[in-house]
Amino acid sequence: MTSNPSNNGDDPKDPLSEMFAKLFGAEGAGMDPAEIAKAAGLPSDPNALAQMMQQVQAMMSAENEGPVNWKLARESARKVAASDSDPSVTPAQSREVDEALRLAEMWLDPVTDFAGTGLMGRAWSRAEWVEATLPTWKRLTEPVANSIAFALTSALSEQVPEDMKAMMGGAHSMLQNMGGALFGMQLGQAVGALSKEVVGSTDIGIPLAEGKMALLPANVRAFGEGLDIPESEIRLFLAVREAAHARLFIHVPWLAGHLLGAIEGYARGIHIDMSRIEEVAREIDPTNPESMQNALSQGVFMPQRTPEQDAALVKLETTLALVEGWVDELTAAATVNLPSAGALRETVRRRRATGGPAEHAFSALVGLELRPRRLRDAAALWAALAEERGIEGRDAIWHHPDLLPTSEDLDDPAGFSSRRQLLEASDTEVDEALQKLLAGGFDEPSDDADTDTGEDENGDSKDGRQDS
Repeated sequence: MTSNPSNNGDDPKDPLSEMFAKLFGAEGAGMDPAEIAKAAGLPSDPNALAQMMQQVQAMMSAENEGPVNWKLARESARKVAASDSDPSVTPAQSREVDEALRLAEMWLDPVTDFAGTGLMGRAWSRAEWVEATLPTWKRLTEPVANSIAFALTSALSEQVPEDMKAMMGGAHSMLQNMGGALFGMQLGQAVGALSKEVVGSTDIGIPLAEGKMALLPANVRAFGEGLDIPESEIRLFLAVREAAHARLFIHVPWLAGHLLGAIEGYARGIHIDMSRIEEVAREIDPTNPESMQNALSQGVFMPQRTPEQDAALVKLETTLALVEGWVDELTAAATVNLPSAGALRETVRRRRATGGPAEHAFSALVGLELRPRRLRDAAALWAALAEERGIEGRDAIWHHPDLLPTSEDLDDPAGFSSRRQLLEASDTEVDEALQKLLAGGFDEPSDDADTDTGEDENGDSKDGRQDS
């Protein structure tokens, strides 16, 4: 029996020899590992190879359900989330979060027409946030993730030396796994990094954990560092924002699908820069698995967008701005008696406008920034509508996507109602004409039919002659 490299046998097998024996069977077992390593640019030292193989074993052997290794994405996200300590939520923290979210619901009641959600407030660790939100991240990133995994597989196949391609013909699945694993690991790192920045389940303006309302105590505490504001006030302010998001998405059932669908549509249109992919593949150092992850962080997308994508992006950013502007306006109204509300509102606005390092890393990876660039304009619009139409009239705008303000309305919030009146009047005229047509009203003689016959009221013709 052949010795295993993990044994203490007298003649342990070289890890590269073992790998090719597994890949190619008896034919692979007869390959010269030194020549293979030289051709592939790999180290010939068995110890260095063993260390490298431990790092990439999962990428080469894991069976994926699709082009992307989501299992590795999850493991990578959890590892990053716990890298700077991620203690479990204590009973006291759970109680504080629950009380803050309950009070937030009460404060929101007078300032919106949408009723309370009845959701139980949750306190999450970063790892719990990862578990709760990963299915949504998968939905958001899968279209572009599949494209990247395919491109990486093709690029890695091209990097195989010519004199090895014949024997590598049966290892295409290995390269597929590696491409999917590369993206999965990088996505997991981005999501794990985000878990250190977000304070709730709706921080980026979309419901990452549908039907849930939560805060992350560790991140709430970090949010307040340097603000010189009591942590209880910060927690309550952020709880009001979280509860406002939850009300909006629960009472406007089409909104989550509208946003997620727009993001998915935009992602499908992203063009992968194949030359950049090839460059990334060439930069990967086989002896340094971390180089695989670092290379991807540079971004692999063409900077130019199509006109269709530009239009989709404007629509997406407008909807995100409307969501965040509505939440911003409601939070300001609900927390008017909170001493630090003004300072916290400005802090959140700046945070949403600029984004943190993790958000930038995520946008570089998937080619999309979930940023409400026009949050202030949207908040001004919602404030104007509340003053003009009242709370009920303002919130009624959310009843149908066709009623939502456009980017033009964000340019001129004061003119929204007049433009909407013209539109509604035009629609009304069309409806009336259609109803009359369907009822046969256009076939009936009009009231001035006598004028059309050329006769006066006595039956005399207008030229003064009488009919015989």
